Amino acid sequence: MTTPDVWKKSSYSGGGEGNACVEVAPRRARIAIRDSKAPSHGTLTVPAPSFAAFVYALKLSGGLL
Repeated sequence: MTTPDVWKKSSYSGGGEGNACVEVAPRRARIAIRDSKAPSHGTLTVPAPSFAAFVYALKLSGGLL
């Protein structure tokens, strides 16, 4: 039996209702990513260390986090 994903919205979700963003959910060794405007369209999963490196690089470059 699998447990349902617990999705968190990006801290940068634009104005209005905050639905113009991505959502992430931790899984065992991976991070799932989906579009909050179309969550049923599927997810992208990446290894957790790769996602952490991506977020770190965005923070260093002044990205939108």
